[in-house]
Amino acid sequence: MLDTPEAVFEALRENHERPYGLQRTVTAEELVEAAEAFEKPDVLVTALLELMSAYEYTGEHRKAPVVFARLLKLWDTTPESFSEWEAHHVFWNFKWVTTSLLQVPEVPLATVQGWTDRMRERYEAAGHGVQPVATMRYHIAAHTGVGIEDAYDLWATRPRTKLSDCEACETRRFASHLVRTGDDKAALDAWGPVFDRSQSCSEEPKTSQARALLPLLRTGRLDEARSFHLAGYRQVRGNTGTQNEVGLHLEFCALSRNEGRGLEILAENRPLFASDSAPLDHLDFLTGVEVLLARLDEDGHADTAVAGPAGREWTAGTLLAHVRAEADRLAAAFDARNGTGTVGDRRRERLARRPLLDEPLPLGLRATLARTAGATTPGPAPAPALATVTAVPDDFVTLVHEARRLDLEGHPGAGRLWIRIGERLADGTAPDPVPYGDELGPEERLRAELAEHEAFRNGMTDRHHEGLAWLNRAAGLYERAGMPWHALSARTRGLAWGTYQGGENENEAEGGAGNGTDTAEDMRAGLDALLRDAERLTTEAPFTGENAGAGEAAFGADLGKARAVEYLTVLNARAYAAFQEAMAEEPEPSDASLARAEEHTRTLRTEAERLNLPHQVANARQYAADMAGRGGDLDRAEAELRAALRDVAAAGRPWRGSRPRAQLARLLMAKDQPAEAAELLHQAIADAVRHDDTEFPLAPTYAMLGHAASHLGDFGGAVRHLSEAAARFDQAGEPDDATDARLQLADVLARSGQQADAVAVLESVLSGARDETAPAPDDRLLAQVRLTLARGLRDLEEYLPAAEEFLRLADTVAGWEDDRHIHTMVAADAAVALAMADRWEAADTAYARAVAAHEEAPNWPRIAEMAREFARLTMMSRDTEGLDTALEHLARADAVLAAVPEDTTDFAHWYETGQVHYRRARVLAGADRHPEALAEAEAAVAAYERGGENGGFPRAEATRIAALIEGNGLERLNDAITRLTGEIARCRAAGMEEAAGILDALRQDYLSR
Repeated sequence: MLDTPEAVFEALRENHERPYGLQRTVTAEELVEAAEAFEKPDVLVTALLELMSAYEYTGEHRKAPVVFARLLKLWDTTPESFSEWEAHHVFWNFKWVTTSLLQVPEVPLATVQGWTDRMRERYEAAGHGVQPVATMRYHIAAHTGVGIEDAYDLWATRPRTKLSDCEACETRRFASHLVRTGDDKAALDAWGPVFDRSQSCSEEPKTSQARALLPLLRTGRLDEARSFHLAGYRQVRGNTGTQNEVGLHLEFCALSRNEGRGLEILAENRPLFASDSAPLDHLDFLTGVEVLLARLDEDGHADTAVAGPAGREWTAGTLLAHVRAEADRLAAAFDARNGTGTVGDRRRERLARRPLLDEPLPLGLRATLARTAGATTPGPAPAPALATVTAVPDDFVTLVHEARRLDLEGHPGAGRLWIRIGERLADGTAPDPVPYGDELGPEERLRAELAEHEAFRNGMTDRHHEGLAWLNRAAGLYERAGMPWHALSARTRGLAWGTYQGGENENEAEGGAGNGTDTAEDMRAGLDALLRDAERLTTEAPFTGENAGAGEAAFGADLGKARAVEYLTVLNARAYAAFQEAMAEEPEPSDASLARAEEHTRTLRTEAERLNLPHQVANARQYAADMAGRGGDLDRAEAELRAALRDVAAAGRPWRGSRPRAQLARLLMAKDQPAEAAELLHQAIADAVRHDDTEFPLAPTYAMLGHAASHLGDFGGAVRHLSEAAARFDQAGEPDDATDARLQLADVLARSGQQADAVAVLESVLSGARDETAPAPDDRLLAQVRLTLARGLRDLEEYLPAAEEFLRLADTVAGWEDDRHIHTMVAADAAVALAMADRWEAADTAYARAVAAHEEAPNWPRIAEMAREFARLTMMSRDTEGLDTALEHLARADAVLAAVPEDTTDFAHWYETGQVHYRRARVLAGADRHPEALAEAEAAVAAYERGGENGGFPRAEATRIAALIEGNGLERLNDAITRLTGEIARCRAAGMEEAAGILDALRQDYLSR
């Protein structure tokens, strides 16, 4: 009931606590109507000011001037109805009205300018400085393009007053002026105080973050651009008062080649298409939309489905036409009103901008919309400047010869050429008839080579059955082509990799794929038979140029080398199979299987050394290193891998170094040597890209590089590498690995103080998990994401969203039969978050749920912590219940801790015991029950003593509280000084100088009394 002034004032106070949005605005309008019923206008004044604020922060610029006219009339007729604060805001709102009038093209420019004259008169009459008036005149000049520099000088040279915009907003305007003049670097320097949070307000830094996105891209400060987008967009999404900023984030997505992210933002902000209360901001939003859609249209994706105004379905093309027409109309209306072309010119300047990066800037986010090739899929890493793509000759015969030459050298670029050969044979652009015979050998050879590479491609994409079929086909074709060594090699690989498909060792890339049907015993027997065939062939077709088959004739002087390569491939396949057999045994490999693997690895190495093919020696060393590492002999594994890299260098095949480097880096990370590991990973990636190794596992390598960078404290590098890894895992259709990379990314961001960025990354994972067209991550992994997100939101003091995530997670984990204690933990976290959000009824329900869960699945540290937090929050928020309720919560914590076995030495037990005593001391001290409070503080000190060195810092804090109670509450200064002196000495002896300094400051205060 709003039938008394007191009831309306109370409703106004409640509404003032709500976030800006439709509910707050509608309620403010209703409260103005209620306030009009009272004879005294003081309630109406407060209600109108509340409504002005709601309109300002939700972009209702058409309505704000009408409300202010009513306020101004009340100010002129009954100034006594205004408090000092309200009188200040009458003058403050003059500025809001100026910007509101400028927002609406139907308002004549003369009216806007006249309003600033009226504002100046009012300010001067009230004795206020006129710098805010100069600010408004600069706004008008910047909008119209007339007299900008003069207006800027008049504004910038005047001293600030108490009615000036806050420092953060003025900094934004100074910086924005520098951006308009083309000096991005100076603008970013000027923005420094806003970005380091030494200046902030309700609009900052989110508004400046949006305006700085393109300057950051243009100056190459990509890490900051990524961060500002992640953190800044969360603060402006879906808000009608921040249409301009949403448009800038859309433009950023287009110009950083993240069109897929832009489409997601478009979908999240669909209601903004219907928001016309701030036409100038709406124009900026529409222009950002147009920049994005134009990029899609230019890239050939006009038919992509997109989110647009409600009521119909849209494609990028149809929405582009609609937005363009509406934005052109608005720009023309403003230019007509202003008598200049400035608004239209600035719009055209934005539309003319081209992408600022060659490849997408990795944002670390999971896209939820279908990716369209070329426009929304991240491309290769932009790392090595020396990156090359294997040239593809136009002449077909030259193309085949070059592919074979690269094959013989084991160069990864051969794959690209074989793909092109297959395409040309399929589309008829190869010579017809193909000139086989003398130039290329028999037709069967070319068909066998193509089949072999098709097998390899299928194996690399986990199509093992298809890969094995192609490999068997290749073996038969090689036989008909008179190439027995190649046929034998293909059969051996088919048997080895067919038995152990998708093995873990990197050397699997030497061969094809398999069907996983043969047993280990059958496989060994088959490989032994094939090896006997190889021994027979060494006599019939030795590693020389003699006895060349029809398909081998074209090798010429390289025939011996080609046969040796295939022979060692047979030995490699046998070593690989033995290695995989040993590694597959659970829980550990048997002595017999390890001995077999080591024997075959030694044979491969010995024969590779005899035939002078060091890259195969390197393969043998990698098998040996992997077995040594899994057996715990890290030093031997390291020695083998370093020797393998020397072998690769001796072979003159630098493209073979990426895998052993990555393997060595993984080992060095296990030995806590991240610096060298990071160096090796950088080189591995650079070599893989430089030599066109499209099959090198870049995604896990980037993930490991991010891990190494985080260990080195290089958080910026870790964010870049983990973001790249996540995007590549997405492309590969590996959702669990992508999610794990994003969890690591979120952890790095949080540890580097970028909690809002971390939350944005985690929100994208959960949003992406709802996409039914994409592979879904593991349920347990998603639960971990939700837990980390909830804690991140809590750290950002977004308590209600945090509580909602905790509650969703509690519902999920409640059904887990194992790890039941997790339900207890999550329910407790939900209860605390709800209490922090001041939702006490729901908090009490969650509290009871946590206690009930604890009875079934104990988690005493979390229940004790929950009870402590409720005691603290009760004293802060529930004044009517106060002391007794807080003590009841602490009594519950005591009971929970008392039920823990007495012989426990768990860190949490002594710590939680101390924390409960510490909290009770503060609760009692707040109720002036000082003797009891002191006893509890001393009990806390005693509990922390049990923690030894780990208890040093909490013990010092408990001592400080005890001294405060003793000195201030009980007025026993000497006793307090003695207590502090002893604790200071202990802290300094333990190297805790900061804690000692805090205690000494209190001691000096007491000494001075």
